[in-house]
Parts: sequence; C-alpha cells; structure tokens
Amino acid sequence: MGYVQVYEGGNDMILEYLGGELQKILKNVDKNFFEEIEEIRLRVNKPIIIHKNNQEHTVTKNGNVTSDISLGYRVTESDVMRTIENMSNFSLYAFENELKSGYITLPGGHRVGVSGKAILNRGEVKTINNISGMNIRVSHEIYGCSDSVLKYITEPSLAHTMIISPPACGKTTLLRDIVRQISDGVKGKFEGQTVGVIDERSEIAGCYKGIPQNNVGMRTDVLDGCPKAEGMIMLLRSMSPKVLAVDEIGKKEDIYAIDDIMNAGVKIICTVHGKSIEDLQQRDILAEVINKKVFERYVVLGYKAKIKAIYDNDLNLVQIYD
Repeated sequence: MGYVQVYEGGNDMILEYLGGELQKILKNVDKNFFEEIEEIRLRVNKPIIIHKNNQEHTVTKNGNVTSDISLGYRVTESDVMRTIENMSNFSLYAFENELKSGYITLPGGHRVGVSGKAILNRGEVKTINNISGMNIRVSHEIYGCSDSVLKYITEPSLAHTMIISPPACGKTTLLRDIVRQISDGVKGKFEGQTVGVIDERSEIAGCYKGIPQNNVGMRTDVLDGCPKAEGMIMLLRSMSPKVLAVDEIGKKEDIYAIDDIMNAGVKIICTVHGKSIEDLQQRDILAEVINKKVFERYVVLGYKAKIKAIYDNDLNLVQIYD
C-alpha cells in the first residue's frame, strides 16, 4: 500500500485541511506514522483517534503517538469548525447536496463523513448543521492489487463478478483496480473496454467536482453520487458501456437493475458486504441471486484486500489462497 502524503508538498495534503490545534499537533508526529493510515476520527470533546493496520492510535498534545486513547488530545468545537471550513473553502452551503448524504469528498478522493444536527425539509434530510463529529477516510490506490484475480475473471472472457468482503477490508480498493485494468486493457491479454462506474458514495473514483481523483482507467465513465439502481440504468442508456461496476449492492432495486443490465449483454462487477458465500445465502435477496447462478465468479476477501478464495457460479472452488 502506498504512502499517503499528509505533509506540504505531497499530492494528498490531508493535513492542510485540519484546523485549530489539530494541524500543529499532527505536524509534530513522525511522518512515517502516517503510512497506511485508514481513518482519522474527530469528535468534539473526545480524543483524536487514528486507525492504522486495524488498530487504534491517538496523538497527545505534544505530538506523541500512543495506543492509550485516554491520553489523546481532546478535539474542541473550534477544531472541528475550522476543519470543516477549510474543507469547504468557507462555502459549506456549496456542499449541501453531499452533506445531506452525510459526507463530503476532498481532492485526492478522500471522503469525510460527518455527524451533527440533521436539518429536515418535508421529512427529508436537507443538510447537516452543528457538525460535532468527522471521519476522514483516507483513499488508498493500490496498483496491481487485482493482478492475482484478474485472469480468473477475464479468461476466457470477462465474467459477471461479485466481490464479497466484510466492511473495511479493501473490497472497494480491489474493485477500483479491476476497473482500471479492464478499462485500460492488459497488453497481450485483453483489450481495454468501456466501463461505467456508478459511484453512489464517491468511494470508487473519488470524484471531486465531478472529476475522478482516483485512476479508474482511460475508458471509464463515472456517475457520481447517484443511487445504484437508477445509475445503472442511466449509464446503460446514455454511455453504452461494455462493463458496469458498482459498490455495495444489497437492495431489491439493485438486484432488479442488475438483472436488466445482464439481459442487455453488459457485464457486471459488484461488491457486497459479507464474510462468506454462506453468509450471503442467509439473506433472501442475495440467496436468490446465488441460486439463479447469474454471477460467474465470486471473489471472497479477508482483511486488507487479502484474497481468500474464488468460486464459480456452481460454487465450486476455482482458486484458494494461503
């Protein structure tokens, strides 16, 4: 996994967005600590918490890293207010459409979840005010992380593929790299194809003002912030993709849309939350999909995008990994 730049001069300057005392404190931390961090969590009157390698860390007021969360610097209301002002360039209203979904996206594809006071309009969330909590999810691009599975989903031809993974185990990272390679093509193996990405939560392409910040390939079109079921049909009609990629399916409307896409001759690559195929078989909607054998490959992941096994549509083991 690549080093995520958080210092001035880097491409992904997360640190520059932190306000109040936060930036000064984190600048005192050894920059090597920031390699492979996954999340930075800020909560008013609570210690700063940084997730790295599936473990929690905090930083004291003097910039010392410790696993004793109680010793961490306690985030103030001013810290959070200044941070959100920096992230929105002092124009928070411009991010209302994103905020009503509970997050904003930064350049580099980093997504910032927020919590606070939900403002309603006719029973629907219009925006979020009085922000008191933030979760900065660091975007990681791992070029080539799909190399070991690519031949199993592209030979002899591209297969309808479902990636199964528990939360925060790298399924989106794997999906992104699969999309990139299918879009660009692999010399001597297969030619690049037109790919449509429905990125409802702005996590695959990490769009900022509509422009993908992550490398999803030269033949990829992205529909950002659109509900999955509606987005699949929209891209099918408007962009004529050969392949559609979508993250975290699970609703009935998602399954119905996938059925329409497959009937149109378009290949589907998707992800779903789950520990195993057996786990999915306990859910009526997904069990029906598995029983119909509509997907030709199932890729099961463990922690940090570690591939555990690949199955075919009859649930026969195609490949198992140590």
